[in-house]
Amino acid sequence: MDIGARLKMVRERLSLSQRELAKRAGVTNGTISLIEQNRVSPSISSLKKVLEGLPMTLADFFTFDAEPRAPTVFYQGEELPNLGNEEIKLLLVGMAHPKRELAILKEHYEPGADTGPDMLEHEGQEGGVVISGRIELTVDGEQRELGPGDAYYFDSRLPHRFRNLGLSPCEIVSANSPPTF
Repeated sequence: MDIGARLKMVRERLSLSQRELAKRAGVTNGTISLIEQNRVSPSISSLKKVLEGLPMTLADFFTFDAEPRAPTVFYQGEELPNLGNEEIKLLLVGMAHPKRELAILKEHYEPGADTGPDMLEHEGQEGGVVISGRIELTVDGEQRELGPGDAYYFDSRLPHRFRNLGLSPCEIVSANSPPTF
């Protein structure tokens, strides 16, 4: 997906200038311009910060103006929208569900993938289970490397970050509430 073009489309549909979005998000005008021109690829934490200026979740951003779909109970793997990028895939379950109160994600971290230098912080709680590979999770300054079968659960307002320091991909199934993704 072309993140830059999508950001520009959403910003313009909401009648915001680059300068106004930058001010709301607490970033520079140049940052918005560089993202929209695809001259920089924002980390997940950076994109979340920009979207807070709209305000909009990652799920809303990636599904903005998507064809409305009837709610369903079952989802094929290829139907899950990727709220991340190629290094970190965040596949959202239940995108079309009305009044979604829980975000369930199938997460995939390529070797070396990192949610970004800025720690993530958002409302709610989150938890997950590592299915395969290894992930380093930092929560409020405490670091732990987790492997298959290991799990986590924490208050999402605490600064946190995910990094795959291994040589193989890492798969996690996670949930957060309220759905900030």
